[in-house]
Amino acid sequence: MIDDLIALAGEAVAHARKLGADAVHAVAADGRSTEISVLDGRIEKVEQAEARDISLKVFVGRSSASISGSVLTADSIHRLAANALQMARLAPPDPYAGIADPDQLATVIPELDLAANDLPDAQRLQDMALTAEAAGLAVKGVTKTGGAGASRTETSVGIVISNGFAQGYRRTGVGVSMSAIAGEALGMQRDYDYTSAVHYVDLRAPEVIGRSAGERAVERVNPRKVKSQSVPVIYDRRVAASLIGHLLGAINGAAIARGTSFLKDALGQQIFGSHISIVEDPHMLRGHGSRPFDGEGLACTRRNLIDGGVLTGWILDLRAARQLGLAPTGQGSRGGPSTANVFLPPGQETPEQQVKGIAQGLYVTELIGSSINNVTGDYSRGASGFWIENGEITYPVSEITIAGNLKDMFRTVRPASNLEFRNTVNAPNCLVEGLTIAGV
Repeated sequence: MIDDLIALAGEAVAHARKLGADAVHAVAADGRSTEISVLDGRIEKVEQAEARDISLKVFVGRSSASISGSVLTADSIHRLAANALQMARLAPPDPYAGIADPDQLATVIPELDLAANDLPDAQRLQDMALTAEAAGLAVKGVTKTGGAGASRTETSVGIVISNGFAQGYRRTGVGVSMSAIAGEALGMQRDYDYTSAVHYVDLRAPEVIGRSAGERAVERVNPRKVKSQSVPVIYDRRVAASLIGHLLGAINGAAIARGTSFLKDALGQQIFGSHISIVEDPHMLRGHGSRPFDGEGLACTRRNLIDGGVLTGWILDLRAARQLGLAPTGQGSRGGPSTANVFLPPGQETPEQQVKGIAQGLYVTELIGSSINNVTGDYSRGASGFWIENGEITYPVSEITIAGNLKDMFRTVRPASNLEFRNTVNAPNCLVEGLTIAGV
C-alpha cells in the first residue's frame, strides 16, 4: 500500500518537473473508515467510507498552486500536474514559499507502532457500542440514552518531494463513546465519555465508558446558579487541554509572523510558573498525534515548548521560519505549522488535594463556546461543572461564564497528578487562580 502511494506521488512529481515546474510536493493518501451508532439498543447509523486521492503543490519560482484529485490513473495525474503548473504561473510570487533544502530532510525514519492489524470488524464495533450503551442505561438515575458509537479508521500516506524525499506511513485508530441523559423534563442533564487509541488493545472497556457517562450525567442533575465573583477554578482534565490549545495557537509561527498573537514578544520570557514545562513528543509510541516526519519531509524531535516556565520557541513550518529568519522546527503540515502529542506533565498534588485546598471555587467539567482574543489574550467561555465549598465538591452548577486573561492564567496554572494520554493534546486537572465567574 505505501509503496503504491509513493509511486503515485512520484509519478505526479516527475510529470510536473518534466513540464517545467521548479519544485513539486505531492501527497497520495488512502483512507478507510467504519462507524456504527446505536440508540435504544438498535443500530441507528452505519457508515463506511473509502477514499484515495492525491494532492500536489507545484512551484514556479516563488509562485505556487495547489490542486487535488481522486481519479488516480496516469492520465488523470498528468492532467492534475499540468493544471497545477498553469495555475502556479498565474499566481503572485511569495518570497517565503518553497520546499526544504535536501540537507534539511529527515534521514532516520523511526518505527512508532502506529498501525494495528487487529482492528475490530463491523460486528465487533456494533457489540462495543451496544455494550457501552447498556452499561450507561444501567446506572441508577439515567433516564435515557443519548446514543453510543464505535469506529475504526485506517489511513496510509505517501509523500514525494522533488528535493529527493520519498517516504510514507500507515496509521490506524479505534474508538468507543457513549452519551447518557439523567433527570426528567426541563431538569434533564447530559454527559458523555469516550475512549480512543491507535491499537484496539489499548482501549478502555466499553462497559467502563458507558458506566462513566451515566454516572457523570447523574451527578449533573439539578444544577444551581452561583453569584458573580472571583474564585480559583479547577479545570477537569477533559477540558484542561484547552488551555494548552490556546498556548499553541498563540505560539504558532504563522500568527507570530502576522503579529497577531498576545505572546509575539514573549520569546525567552517566563510566562508560566517555574514548575511548568510543556512537552511535544512526536515520536511517542502509539501516540494519537505521532508522526515519523513532518508534512514537509523534515525530522520531528521531542522538545520543551515551555521549559521551567520559559517560552523556548515558536511552532514553525518552512514558510513561517523563513518569514521570521529562523530555522524550521519540523512542525510543518499541509495546513501550516502544527504540533504532535503535546502534553503538560503531571504535578505533585492529587486532584483531591487540589479540591481540599479551596474554600470556595469552581470545578469545571464542560466548556461551551469560546470568545478568545488572540491579540490581547482576553478569555471568556461558557462553563458548567461543580461548586467547591470548604474543600469539598458540593453541588452541580451551570449557566456561568469564566473570564480572565490568558497571560494571567498561564502564570498561575498548577497541574494535578492525573495525566492521561487520550488526545493529541493532553493535560491533567489544572488549578487556575483568580478567574472571574459571571453568574446571577
